Amino acid sequence: MSIFDLTGRVAVITGGNGGIGLGIAQALAAAGCNVSIWGRNADKNKAAAATMAGAKGKIDTRVCDVSDAASVKAAMAATLDSFGRVDGCFANAGIGGGGRRAFIERTEEEWRTMFATNLDGVFHVFQAAARHMTERAASGDAFGRLVATSSLASLFGTARNEHYAATKAGINALCRALAVELARHGVTANAILPGWIKSDMTAGIMANDKFVANVMPRIPVRRFGEPSDFGGIAVYLMSKASSYHTADCFVIDGGYTAF
Repeated sequence: MSIFDLTGRVAVITGGNGGIGLGIAQALAAAGCNVSIWGRNADKNKAAAATMAGAKGKIDTRVCDVSDAASVKAAMAATLDSFGRVDGCFANAGIGGGGRRAFIERTEEEWRTMFATNLDGVFHVFQAAARHMTERAASGDAFGRLVATSSLASLFGTARNEHYAATKAGINALCRALAVELARHGVTANAILPGWIKSDMTAGIMANDKFVANVMPRIPVRRFGEPSDFGGIAVYLMSKASSYHTADCFVIDGGYTAF
């Protein structure tokens, strides 16, 4: 699938047991990367790992709640104990808009829940990974990749999912800031933004003929993206080839571009 050989590298995938996260995990493992899947559900984690049987990279799983700092710290410690290092961290966990109610009708609890799951989760995971990566860089091993899954909503807004868009915009800003702060340690930071993607989570939408007929004409290459498209970008971002490609947003929308 890729010209990049990631043998010996180690990547953490949060929310990697379905959809886009699973596509990223499969592509990295196929390229020789060792992969640790972190998710709340042990059975889903194991099922995801089973889909990668026979891959060149070693696979393990961790039960982890990314919104909880202690849970992330424990998962990172266990992953380092298993693999000895973490070279890349793909933060994919999060939740969507949570309904169609207007902004002025939202509760503070809804706001805090959205931020805790989307933005706090990326903060916890990235901080744990960056600490390890910068410590390793101090010993002469400067290599690290931080990648977050964001949303086109963070660029263009979204009707009645305002706080979801806000959290995703915050993730984009975090990646740009980390790209500056961590560059001297050899660590890059990027965001991947899904457009119209076929996955287990969008299956119901894709089954709606009217939706497909309305959206398809808006896609430049006239096809819906696949989770494997994310995988191709993930492999590139994990490789040495992307050493100077940082703070960009890769957009997948029936193909992909970067800006």
